[in-house]
Amino acid sequence: MKLGIDIGGTFTDLVLLDEQTGQLHFGKTLTTYDDPSNGIIKGMTELLERVGVGPSQLTTIVHGTTLVTNAVIERRGALTGLITTKGFEDVLEIGRELRYDIYDLHIAMPEPLVPRSLRKGITERINYKGEVITPIKEAEIAQVVDELVKAGVQSIAVCFLHSFVNPVHEKAVGEYIKKHHSNIYVSLSCQIMPEIREYERTSATAMNAYVQPITDQYLANLENRLRQMGFRGTVHIMVSSGKLTTVEGARQNPIQLLESGPAGGAMAGVFYGKLMNQPNLIAFDMGGTTAKTCLINHYQPEITNQFEAARVRRFKKGSGLPVRIPVIDLIEIGAGGGSIAYIDALGLLKVGPESAASEPGPACYGRGGTRPTVTDCDLVLGYLNPTYFLGGKMPLDLQAARTAIEMHLARPLGITVEEAAMGVHRIVNENMANAARVHILEKGRDPRHYAMLAFGGAGPVHAFQVARLLNVPRLIIPVGAGVVSALGFLVSPVASEQIRSWVCPIKEINWQQLNDLLAEMEEEGMRFVEKAGFNRACAQIARLADMRYSGQGHEIAVSMPNGRLSEESIPEIYHRFTEAYRQRYGRSIDDIGIEVVTWRVIVSVPSPSLQPRQAVETRGMQALKGYRTVYFMEENKPVARQCPVYNRYMLQPGDNLQGPAVIEEMESTTIVGSHASAYVDDFRNIVIDLLECSFNDARN
Repeated sequence: MKLGIDIGGTFTDLVLLDEQTGQLHFGKTLTTYDDPSNGIIKGMTELLERVGVGPSQLTTIVHGTTLVTNAVIERRGALTGLITTKGFEDVLEIGRELRYDIYDLHIAMPEPLVPRSLRKGITERINYKGEVITPIKEAEIAQVVDELVKAGVQSIAVCFLHSFVNPVHEKAVGEYIKKHHSNIYVSLSCQIMPEIREYERTSATAMNAYVQPITDQYLANLENRLRQMGFRGTVHIMVSSGKLTTVEGARQNPIQLLESGPAGGAMAGVFYGKLMNQPNLIAFDMGGTTAKTCLINHYQPEITNQFEAARVRRFKKGSGLPVRIPVIDLIEIGAGGGSIAYIDALGLLKVGPESAASEPGPACYGRGGTRPTVTDCDLVLGYLNPTYFLGGKMPLDLQAARTAIEMHLARPLGITVEEAAMGVHRIVNENMANAARVHILEKGRDPRHYAMLAFGGAGPVHAFQVARLLNVPRLIIPVGAGVVSALGFLVSPVASEQIRSWVCPIKEINWQQLNDLLAEMEEEGMRFVEKAGFNRACAQIARLADMRYSGQGHEIAVSMPNGRLSEESIPEIYHRFTEAYRQRYGRSIDDIGIEVVTWRVIVSVPSPSLQPRQAVETRGMQALKGYRTVYFMEENKPVARQCPVYNRYMLQPGDNLQGPAVIEEMESTTIVGSHASAYVDDFRNIVIDLLECSFNDARN
């Protein structure tokens, strides 16, 4: 028995999996912001009691959390010091000297996580070849560390120039701190991000040190509470690249958890793509706070090393703190069920990015929220059942939703409540479709060649219209769509990624030195796999290299051959780089050499294989629950129709439906629009054919 737990901005989702039978049991509870572990324990207790399973029967718990991201955004981390090469104390503020908005005369740049008074320089120098030019002195280490300790720091980041080539000086500082100040957390850049570019490396190391104390305490507390419940199994943590790490790995390197939750959704997309023989998918995840879109190509999500946290302007590229860690490449916007609708200074209707979250929540939650949200509008339009939200555990207040919309939107605009609600619904759909379209086109892809997999609590409600706007041919709503990210945790592989920067033209590489380096990285990965409880014989190895044309300032990730490399490997490496470059930019450049900047080795165990089957009580139920008034956009105005409402749990493989229709389950609701046909496949997924829908819309 395995349990996946995903803490989101509004809800905490749980999925219990019986690996022998493939049976799935789902749970959902409101996220508790003061202590997220309270929501975990509450949701876990309710789910296990409902299923009749004790904590001692669980073998594995896989957890994804927003703790690290929230700590950075809200500046709730530990008081942190930075030790760096003398003369580089201000690199966090100098950055790349780029302005994310060149026309903003009052531009606000992100504040460094480490204040200037706690950034100390040490006289040392290692050159780009890794040769020691100026040795480090222990007396100076002691002086600087003692100053920081007296200042009250809980954590120290250490980042020296060129330590990614030779980490001897960083390790000397780390050993001194552990020996003389064992209560102080320490993060070394050679362990956090051993890559070229001192600004990004310093930023990542400082961020890791900033969040390490609270992450360490949170995970230790969570593990302790799970043990008190009777759990005796293994805890794995989802990291931003879609892989799983151990609790020990997460406590040492918490920065890897920045995009933990969204990674689960992308890995669920990989799983369903393989299950349904759909190699190319658009994974669309809309929850209570944000909407995320990720491309799955040939059963793999794209990985990027360009990521920013705590943006001054939310979703504005360049306004955040850079972190060069492996992250699943996705687009995220402030469009969720809790996104607040409002009228701006120009009298225009806008939606998000501000969210009501779970506290106070949408007006219809009855928890103190008074401003209209996307969920309130969906309720007024008839898309949601006020008596069946979360399976009836959380009734919704329809009148409160109508009051909020009328007061803040309909009355100021001089329109009906239904027209205002439909306006919000359409705007948020357009916002999500536009963001997804740009994300897909920037990668040289065409959305018409992809199917869309929609999930998240609000995803299936909006997916039909978003898919139509993107012109995708097929929409898939998986079983348990409302908690699919938590399921993604359970089907992700345990893995370790080792990174080494070594800037060198391909034709000048010392192949013996390279093979020794790759062997060392593979061995580190193997040791991690063994610590996680797996046999190294089952481990898989994948190599990547960040490559560029000589003279360029940015790289692309290219898959590298396994085995021993030599001069004979050069043509194959050139071919792989050229193909990847052409796919990204539509062309290649002849007569220019290529060089490798960073080598990456991923050692992983195979992903779990299963055929999901939701277990649910269906006695006395019928597929057709009845009819209710639902509003659809026709001839530029919302039109009320009596729409059939189906119980998803009673739909059988092979069943066909004609839109418009509403399909309800406990964790989410699926809307099938007009002129569309839907069927239930062998895995009980809802598949909606949009080609016929597009044809009929064009004809009408």
